[in-house]
Amino acid sequence: MSPSPVIATGQQIGAGWSPALSVAKALAALAEARRTGAEAVYWLADEDHDRAEVAAVIGDGDHRQERHRFRFDARLGTATGWLPWTEDHQREGERLWGPLPSPREPSLRGHALALGEPLWARGIRPFSATDPAVRWPIQGELERWRGLDLEGLLIQQAGALEAQGAPLPLDPRVQSAWFSLDPRTGRRQRLERGAPLPGGHWLSPGAAVRPLMQSLLLPVEAVVLGPSERAYWRLCEPLWERVGLVAPRILPRPSVYVVPPGFQVSPAQLDALRLGAWDRLSAWPGALPTRRFEPAEPDGAWPVAIQTRFRKEQARMLDRLAKLDLRLHREAAALRLGGDPEQLRQALFPFGVPQERKVPGVPWLRNGPLLDAILARMDGATPVILVEEP
Repeated sequence: MSPSPVIATGQQIGAGWSPALSVAKALAALAEARRTGAEAVYWLADEDHDRAEVAAVIGDGDHRQERHRFRFDARLGTATGWLPWTEDHQREGERLWGPLPSPREPSLRGHALALGEPLWARGIRPFSATDPAVRWPIQGELERWRGLDLEGLLIQQAGALEAQGAPLPLDPRVQSAWFSLDPRTGRRQRLERGAPLPGGHWLSPGAAVRPLMQSLLLPVEAVVLGPSERAYWRLCEPLWERVGLVAPRILPRPSVYVVPPGFQVSPAQLDALRLGAWDRLSAWPGALPTRRFEPAEPDGAWPVAIQTRFRKEQARMLDRLAKLDLRLHREAAALRLGGDPEQLRQALFPFGVPQERKVPGVPWLRNGPLLDAILARMDGATPVILVEEP
């Protein structure tokens, strides 16, 4: 019997399942799998080695959002699945986010697997390409691919995309298509074209080639991707035929916002909310302070310095009154939204960035009713999903 088709998604594993969009991607894959009778698989991108990305998080220490960076005692270039997750890391995480499940193994991968349990329990299967049982058998095929000069195709495609004005989040003329990965230590190093692979090491594809390895290991029918991922997947469009695989369908990842209790907000209001443009949300219906101010010209008999100072003082007064205008618009927006719009803005756009790109997934993962509410809204068509926090 042939294996079930797979709806795949994934993300480089980060401390605290950062960022939360990783959870949204997993739930989108699960929803599509349930609609189509496929299996949902979450690809743990644990051979990537962007340590800065996986270590930088935000937490709620001392009842306020704070930036934090985890330190890992491992050589630079160590793939994320091999980074140690120690008792000290566990204590740091609990200070930031509250109680955490014990890692399945003393590594960042083990930490991610333990945190993801609510997703696995709902039917998503975690998959790691760094499992020796699945990696060694494909080593010969990856070596065959390396002999096909995929780099040349990637460079040609990059030029074609540039000519179209398409985004190019990674440049194959600069970034390597292949790396060597030592499975004993997790050390991942750039592999130049034509350079021999060290003995006992795995061939590790770069981001533009990894989609092909995913379909080599799994019967992928469709993938859930974010905007930047869709851009670099375009790079590998010419590669599928060269290696003898069929490209899966691409499903755009919806954006998810978890709204604090009591607020009422719609997707159409998000841009104004992000900008703090309260008048675009609900303008104050009455007179505004700036409308009560009537600027006047200085007396021509005054010394020039006094005339200049007079104009500056009026401009300063007008600026202060404009701030009062904004406060009135904020009061009007509060009535419409059900609470202070600035509080809502900080919740949905912490540090000015969409919530799902900045907050860790931990709070979402430990809230079962929230996961179910997000999943229920994953209809495959709605691009922006707002869910009130249960």
